[in-house]
Amino acid sequence: MSTKGSRSRKKPAAPVPAEEAPAQDVPVAEPDLAVTVARLARLAPVGKAEIMANIALHFERLAVQADVTTRLRVCHFLAQAAHETDRFRTLEEQGGLAQFARYEGRADLGNTEPGDGERYHGRGVFQLTGRANYRRYGRMLNVDLEGRPELALDPRISIQIAFAYWRDRNLNAPADRDDAARVTQLINGGGNGLADRRQLLATAKGIWG
Repeated sequence: MSTKGSRSRKKPAAPVPAEEAPAQDVPVAEPDLAVTVARLARLAPVGKAEIMANIALHFERLAVQADVTTRLRVCHFLAQAAHETDRFRTLEEQGGLAQFARYEGRADLGNTEPGDGERYHGRGVFQLTGRANYRRYGRMLNVDLEGRPELALDPRISIQIAFAYWRDRNLNAPADRDDAARVTQLINGGGNGLADRRQLLATAKGIWG
């Protein structure tokens, strides 16, 4: 038997398992926070077209200025707006003289002159109330709201007042905590309509989700 050229053959090496690819974070999609008439109508189907159209038209620009740019902030803002405007149906407080008389002589509202209760009753998206508030936010916006309080009923001015009020009262902080009671207190001065505001907030979260 010839042994010429005989060699020992090595077993092929076992395949080395490929290294597992490092896990990659899957980016979480940002919620679509666009405020449109169609979405506002889902939040408040009975709303008036003019009021909703002006909110939708100016919302993004004013929201950026007030840093209302997260889901919670947007939802809290719109839930409060929907409640205060009777679901976007009116920019003026209801109740007439009997209601407005409650504001007469209210020093905390700056109502120091006879007739101030009626003259400076609630108007606008957040129902601006009291001579002092009309003066303060009029100066912020360079609009003579104290001299011409009816200007707060203009939908274009009303939404500007609402954002100025939101920013001035630092309402982003309780909105970030999802604290509907505190947001309501800072807007309304108490807890009036809190259950309805919370219901609207839940609806808003389903729309701007």
